[in-house]
Amino acid sequence: MSDVLAITEHRQGELRDVSYEMITAGRELADAAGGDLHLAVISGDVDTYADAVNLEGVDKIHTVDHGEEFNHDVYTQAVEQLYDASGASLLLIPQTVNGMDYSAAVSGRLDVPLVTDAVGLEHNGSLEVTREMYGSKVETTVNVDSDEAIVTVRPAEWEPTEAGGDASVEAFDADIDEGAIGSTVTGFEEAAGGDVDLSESEFIVSIGRGIEEEENLELIEALAEATGADLGSSRPLVDNGWLPKNRQVGQSGKVVTPDIYLAIGISGAVQHVAGMKGADTIIAVNTDPSAPIFDIADYGVVGDLFDVVPELIEEFGGEAP
Repeated sequence: MSDVLAITEHRQGELRDVSYEMITAGRELADAAGGDLHLAVISGDVDTYADAVNLEGVDKIHTVDHGEEFNHDVYTQAVEQLYDASGASLLLIPQTVNGMDYSAAVSGRLDVPLVTDAVGLEHNGSLEVTREMYGSKVETTVNVDSDEAIVTVRPAEWEPTEAGGDASVEAFDADIDEGAIGSTVTGFEEAAGGDVDLSESEFIVSIGRGIEEEENLELIEALAEATGADLGSSRPLVDNGWLPKNRQVGQSGKVVTPDIYLAIGISGAVQHVAGMKGADTIIAVNTDPSAPIFDIADYGVVGDLFDVVPELIEEFGGEAP
């Protein structure tokens, strides 16, 4: 019997979607291991966050009221102490920028093995973690030869939990060593081109090599404007300098889960698919009927984007350049 402790995540006053996915992943693992699911909310408006994640499958929520935003040293200390106090033997942390920042430090302090970027979790007497390798072309299973383990969980691999729950909420008085805090968050400033966070978008129009020339991006931008969508892209366009890094979707870019993902001129390489396969509805436009993107698309148009996109713009009341 092994209890699970899962860590939630928030930023600038908002819980991130991965927090709800952590509940699903944690509950599945706790059921397989025969234990309870503990959830941790650290920093910020912990009471409001705790209410939001008090959902079906959660047995207990622990809050640590210290600071407003993520801080490496605070999270490292708080998670280490929560893990010991909760009695959990399995610790789940989001595979995000923040999660990757402190997970290794917690692993070192606790002397507990760390497995990163999980896309599947099983427990049959011992923990089995499924990971992807070689650009998501191969899945491999890591058998953890230990009663304890820390796992970082890839966003968008589990459905978010939504049904209400009745978990008990307890404030945890973490003994934070203020002298060990080496940095302080004083504010947020978007990087150049950082006008949008695609991981929060509901509708994304994404473009790939099929656009051919940088000048043709104007056409896709007109479609995004007409539909109210955010503009994304595959890696080659970012590598070419045509779009900023924050617009890249894929394994080395953003992992997105919009309601609608419209892929235009994107072949569907596994590296790109890894970042958008969690979309509710995927629509693809490509001249090649055998393009891999059609294997995961809910709807597909085999056609030249330079013919299809102007018609879509007109349909949505816009004007093609």
